[in-house]
Amino acid sequence: MKSIARWALLLCCWAAALPAHALYKVVGPDGKVTYTDRPPTEVSRVQPLTSSGAPAAGGGASALPFELQRVVGRFPVTLYTSRECQPCEAGRALLRQRGVPYTEKTVNTAQDAAALNRLAGGTDLPLLQIGGQQIKGYAAEEWQSYLDTAGYPKQSTLPTSFQFAPPTPLVAVVPAPAPTQTAAGTPRSAPSTSSPPPPAGNAPPGFKF
Repeated sequence: MKSIARWALLLCCWAAALPAHALYKVVGPDGKVTYTDRPPTEVSRVQPLTSSGAPAAGGGASALPFELQRVVGRFPVTLYTSRECQPCEAGRALLRQRGVPYTEKTVNTAQDAAALNRLAGGTDLPLLQIGGQQIKGYAAEEWQSYLDTAGYPKQSTLPTSFQFAPPTPLVAVVPAPAPTQTAAGTPRSAPSTSSPPPPAGNAPPGFKF
């Protein structure tokens, strides 16, 4: 009886200590489950775990692979574009084909152009920013080289459920204020500037309506 109790205690201690050292739960092709504190290269069947052994938040199919998360955190990518810009479209296609998550800012107004000039010292587009590095204009080999240096994978590792964020203006559009309304909810009319009608023909001098 003491031997059985000792083995049960050892098993409980082992089970409690396992998640403290294992950060990833990996399911192999044969269904075998293993635990590791190193991010595996095969990310399709990997589930991050918390220190308690529970699945980590954001560990679903839409989460980025671990290595890509780390690169994005260190060297986030921002793409500045404008309408009817063929090089901008080519640059966007390159990022998507390579599987690089990015934020796209559009430059379509005078305010956008002024903000871009303050940011980059010019208004040449497209502008690619990788971390603190800015690359003006589109040159595929140059962009690929900078992405390689930053550590982005050469081939896309994005999950199939990943969706790129839609572009937004560089300068946020502020809606025009609504017209002032009275308590009854009708727009307040402008004060009349028309002159009063002339006095009647028989009115005494100085008479006013």
